[in-house]
Amino acid sequence: MIPLRRLLLLVLLTLTACSQGAPADRAGSRGPGANGSSFVTGSIGEPSTLIPTLATDTSSSDIAGLVYNGLVRYDKNLKLEGDLAESWEVSQDGLQITFHLRRGVKWHDGKDFTSRDVLYTYRVTVDPKTPTAYAEDFKQVQSAQAPDAYTFKVRYAKPFAPALASWGMNILPAHLLEGKDITKSPLARSPIGTGPYIFKEWVPGQRLILEANPNYWEGKPRLSRYVYRIIPDSSTMYMELKAGGIDMMGLSPVQYQRQTNTKEFLARFNKYRYPASAYTYLGYNLRLPMFQDARVRRAITCAINKEEIIHGVLLGMGQIAHGPYKPGTWAYKAKVENDPAYDPARAQALLREAGYVMGANGILAKDGKPLSFTILTNQGNDQRLKAAQIIQMRLKRVGIDVKIRVVEWASFLTNFIDKGKFEAVLLGWTISQDPDLFDVWHSSKTGPKELNFINYKNPELDRLIVEGRGTFDMEKRRDCYYRIQEILAKDQPYTFLYVPDALPVVSSRIKGIEPAPAGIMHNFIKWYVE
Repeated sequence: MIPLRRLLLLVLLTLTACSQGAPADRAGSRGPGANGSSFVTGSIGEPSTLIPTLATDTSSSDIAGLVYNGLVRYDKNLKLEGDLAESWEVSQDGLQITFHLRRGVKWHDGKDFTSRDVLYTYRVTVDPKTPTAYAEDFKQVQSAQAPDAYTFKVRYAKPFAPALASWGMNILPAHLLEGKDITKSPLARSPIGTGPYIFKEWVPGQRLILEANPNYWEGKPRLSRYVYRIIPDSSTMYMELKAGGIDMMGLSPVQYQRQTNTKEFLARFNKYRYPASAYTYLGYNLRLPMFQDARVRRAITCAINKEEIIHGVLLGMGQIAHGPYKPGTWAYKAKVENDPAYDPARAQALLREAGYVMGANGILAKDGKPLSFTILTNQGNDQRLKAAQIIQMRLKRVGIDVKIRVVEWASFLTNFIDKGKFEAVLLGWTISQDPDLFDVWHSSKTGPKELNFINYKNPELDRLIVEGRGTFDMEKRRDCYYRIQEILAKDQPYTFLYVPDALPVVSSRIKGIEPAPAGIMHNFIKWYVE
């Protein structure tokens, strides 16, 4: 699961204290080529809801990112720029932001976008009745005002580092939602936004279709139709790619290295490779007695050969994950004290310390109960399944019995994750630009539909998370995040496995792609067919 967090965050310290404007309108130069073509992409998952405030899955975010806008967004170099906000000022003390909204922006039903919509989005997000995982950033707001139709002001009671970037949250249409129960809104299946694409159709289990917005503030996208096909199996998706049924997908390492290097394929498609802002992990349900002993969790990590997974599953196209941050970023600590290395002998010693004794069947047991659990992962991700199989083999060698269960994505979220009905999960998280970890790791985020679904609670970590987001001092924040990585390394609520390389492939008929630090999708509205 990648969620998770749609709000890309950036440190407020990087802003000037007085005024920060948006860059010039990027709609000007489009380059040569024809408009009017369709673009088809494949996804193993289907959206859960198209109201972004209620969604935590990647598929929902994929669609929401084209239908809606936030006040701000990240450009290709991962620097904040204006989206629905044309410009803004930050007060000298960093506690107040005044947004100046774009005039002339229309909702897809023709109504004007105004500050009323921003104020509604803020209020519904912090409403206790709204089942959202994203309220915490907006709970830091002391007051929110819309003094006129195109001005929106927020004030914070104390420094909040991710403040500006948090307004990348997709803005919702007040005229369609105000005074109504958002959880019962038809917008969940038929959204109306301000974004570059307008929702057209959703055929459950098959596809979603969006059409280019002719009135989009940056100009009409050059690709007239966006088709999001739901293909739960990656091998089937690859066959569809080669047959011309889709224009884009993410390749597996095997596909990238061994199946796509022929002259014919390279004449028809362009491949890209760059480190993903994501990590894959094995997470433990800490409500269960067997996982409440940190020695057991550390032992499991010591028994797993992460290099073996990197080379055997990713074919070397990735790197070991040591914590929740992307290697090379400013909050990442390269050498973490207590970070367990691959050491099967140490794993066995820790399990003995925890009271486990080897049985005649080769499985460890304590008080007559075998050390046995099931790894749950999602259908359609062959890398995760293969990683689970390697983990299963390695843990068996130290006396742990592991089973693997693969579940369809929507059922995985609704029937297992949301209800806490799992023992261990093999999943992934997107890594935000800001290192704030509140939504995933703070102990207050362990409730229904929250992101700390493994139920991890550590008072010191809670304090450090709050301290890190409560200062604009980069050095103080770094100290907090270094210590957080040490705590997670010691406690091992997750076994952090790997940071993969992103391996997108796009049909060569699609032009205008510009690889950048943000990846390749940052200028999607400028892609075209020659």
